[in-house]
Amino acid sequence: MRCHQCSADETRVIESREAAEGEAIRRRRECVACSARFTTYERIEKPQLIIVKNDGARQLFNRDKLMAGIYRACEKTSVSTMQIEKLVHDVERALYACGESEVPSQRVGQEVIERLAQLDEVAYVRFASVYRRFKDIESFEKELAHMRTKK
Repeated sequence: MRCHQCSADETRVIESREAAEGEAIRRRRECVACSARFTTYERIEKPQLIIVKNDGARQLFNRDKLMAGIYRACEKTSVSTMQIEKLVHDVERALYACGESEVPSQRVGQEVIERLAQLDEVAYVRFASVYRRFKDIESFEKELAHMRTKK
């Protein structure tokens, strides 16, 4: 593994442990040349999922893009990074479990919405406002009313 700061080829593993419910290995590394420390993750490489957008466009599933959207929804809430990591892992697992190589973007959004609703109401409403394209205050009010009836 190459050092991200000095590009030296030699690093040593300081610590290894399971992550993402045993589906990844988290390794803390240290560069032998400059002593910089960093974290790497090892995951099984799965076949790529194709996400079919509403307009019919197709793009590769991007875990980092999904995580960034969820991070934005969870800003200034009590949701931890580990909870977000688990949520993304669970969504990704559900998408692969459906057995399809092409998945509609609505399916991805629905998987996230269901999990965010259980995790944090504010994050749920933020994500839903983008996912469901709320255009006015009535849309928000309907969603809040729906949340209240679920409780």
